[in-house]
Amino acid sequence: MRYHSQSVAYWYFAVAMVLFGLQLVFGLLSAAKYLGPDPLLYLLPFDVTKVIHTNLLIVWVLTGFMGATYWLVPDESRTELYSTKLAYIQLGLWVVMGVSAIIGYLFRYGTGNKLLEQPLPHKLVIVICMLIFLYNIGMTIKKSGRFTTTEGVLLLGLASAAVLYLPALLHYENYTVSIYYRWWTIHLWVEGVWEMIQGGFLAYLLIRLSGADREVMEKWLYVIVGLVFIAGILGTAHHYYWVGVPGYWLPIGGFFSALEPAALLGMAMYAYYAMRRSGLAHPNKLALHWTLGSAVFTLFGAGLLGLAHTFPSINKWTHGTLITAMHGHAAFYGAYAMIIMAMIAYAMPAITRRDSEDGDSIGYWAFWLQLGGMFGMTLSFATAGIGQVYLERVMGMGYLDAQLKIQIHFVMLIATASMFAVGVGLFIYDFFRYAPRFVVDDQEPLVTPGVRANV
Repeated sequence: MRYHSQSVAYWYFAVAMVLFGLQLVFGLLSAAKYLGPDPLLYLLPFDVTKVIHTNLLIVWVLTGFMGATYWLVPDESRTELYSTKLAYIQLGLWVVMGVSAIIGYLFRYGTGNKLLEQPLPHKLVIVICMLIFLYNIGMTIKKSGRFTTTEGVLLLGLASAAVLYLPALLHYENYTVSIYYRWWTIHLWVEGVWEMIQGGFLAYLLIRLSGADREVMEKWLYVIVGLVFIAGILGTAHHYYWVGVPGYWLPIGGFFSALEPAALLGMAMYAYYAMRRSGLAHPNKLALHWTLGSAVFTLFGAGLLGLAHTFPSINKWTHGTLITAMHGHAAFYGAYAMIIMAMIAYAMPAITRRDSEDGDSIGYWAFWLQLGGMFGMTLSFATAGIGQVYLERVMGMGYLDAQLKIQIHFVMLIATASMFAVGVGLFIYDFFRYAPRFVVDDQEPLVTPGVRANV
């Protein structure tokens, strides 16, 4: 660790890991309810467990983004964080907001707007936290006098995410109008500016782990920004089924939403060939696994599976079915969960008392169990969704009758989700089994031996 203030990242990562674990608990509980009987029907019904599951996803990913940024920016700017005190105040407010929101959901206290169920007071706290965060990061970069393209794309993505949260503060009496504007936040986050955030983290990791040339990596970031503003914005329209928009938006949305992950794959391919050419083998191979895995799984989940059902002729039948869950789980995991775990794996040797820079067998078991489990979950959702589409949308069978016909796929889902949960549990255990270590190594080189000095 070059700068003492980077230790802030540990506590954000710790909170993110706890929330990640809770998200899996409520996810498994939600999946089990498809099989029945449900002894918790009147205590924790499906609508409550699903709301908590999906909102924990948003909160822990944002927490991970914040922690990773607090690690990256001092390293890129080559200076201490502007204010560690502000960072801890922000984290305290964030945790209070998250815990109270979950308790509120248990008692049906929410807005009912999917993924944005936070009541207005909680949303205002989120805005305050984001303002503190952006101010702290902005002042750190300003005082350093050094501003890299990686930081610029990351900061643009974070600032845009904050701005795009503003429509969520408004209340609409008409549910259709509310759904329309909800996508301005949710889609433009997960298929827009969050991809810029992922791109910033990916470039940072690839430069340090692969020896890839910074200038080339940052040129790829310009491509990502262009794709986000073109494909991401226009791709919003692939969500516009059944809300009364002109029909021409549907093919535009389907086509452009499939283009978004292309630059990320190109960046990973360049890094792979850079490693092959130079013969580099960075000591932290576990972080390399997560980094390249994120780029490849993003192409699979967000790109290929998105392409499989976003075109209008297909989405007409699949919209709002388990096919959507197939795409959503794989895309979120590859693009955002894996890149956060890549940043954690990269930072762990410096912020914990782990002896070796690379992980041990537990870390690799965590990686492969998660990867295999998520792939199995994706297949389970896909097969269940295909059956659901045929039975409900083609044959006209009722929802509950169709669910009984496809129950076997939920057995598969729970089995593979359990495998995934074991992998996550191992990752969380691997993180917490080492005590934090907040010692600045003044002798730490700016680059790994054998890697070109391009950082």
